[in-house]
Amino acid sequence: MTSSHIASQEELKAAKVPVAWRDQCSSLLIPLNVCRRQTYYLPWQCENERHSYEKCQYDDMMRRMKKMSKLKLQRAEELEDA
Repeated sequence: MTSSHIASQEELKAAKVPVAWRDQCSSLLIPLNVCRRQTYYLPWQCENERHSYEKCQYDDMMRRMKKMSKLKLQRAEELEDA
């Protein structure tokens, strides 16, 4: 479940999101970090935002793993045919 809205570089820069965290889910990270700052990082706060962000990260990882599996299988088939 990647975010339907991808944050622009200007939005990410304004929200002070580190470059390492700028991915397909970064548009969900911005409201999560705002909520965290407003609630002083209390662990029981911002649960919906955190869950949405973590679900997006998980789905993105699964998508990348499936893509890599397909690439490995394709390369193995190409080597077999050669």
